Amino acid sequence: MNHPVRGLHGQAVEVIGERIIRGTYAPGASIYPDQIEQELGVSKTVVREALRVLASKGLIDSRQKRGTFVRPRSDWNLLDSDLLRWQGLGIPDETFLDNLGEVRAIVEPAGARLAAERRDEADLAALQDALDRMAAAGSDAHAAVEADLAFHRALLAAAHNELLTRMEVVIEAGLRVRDHIVHGADHSADAVPAHRAVLDAVRAQEPETAARAVHDLLAQAATDLHNLIDDADRGETG
Repeated sequence: MNHPVRGLHGQAVEVIGERIIRGTYAPGASIYPDQIEQELGVSKTVVREALRVLASKGLIDSRQKRGTFVRPRSDWNLLDSDLLRWQGLGIPDETFLDNLGEVRAIVEPAGARLAAERRDEADLAALQDALDRMAAAGSDAHAAVEADLAFHRALLAAAHNELLTRMEVVIEAGLRVRDHIVHGADHSADAVPAHRAVLDAVRAQEPETAARAVHDLLAQAATDLHNLIDDADRGETG
């Protein structure tokens, strides 16, 4: 997954991009470069470069007489790693989480099925290492999140399909959002047994068992996440 762009123009990309994703700049709204220059204290060149980057992501366009404006959401490159990350910042809406969950439910069981057929010793070692780190993380939320990410990346890699591996950008976005919410809760379920079931099936070269294990893992994760969101909503309205 790509990391945030550094430097002044990178900061401008982040600010404008997040505002578009969050609806501060709604589809069809005009964006005024001179206002952004003054607000962020940057040069015309910096803003121009930032807008060029955002245009390449399908977020904005510029036309004579109309100027720079936000494009319809249907034009956005929603699989762009920055867009996925911006949508996951703060408390994302449940539609975004549900969309990510549905994509994961399509991709990951299929990936696990292939992994069980194609895995090699290096793949098994990477999965085991991630599982060991998950078990050792304890109450360290950051370590638990990173171990969970490592496990799911290793699972996709074990499928030995380079196009499927590229789906890690979606998997990672969903995992980071979910994991930070779940692991930030006072009580979170032990994720190790469900992940161990996936590894055991992949190691035993049992494709259908591996696919079912991932399906069960994702279903439980989705349930836990929605329960936490519902609890948070009740806490805010209580």
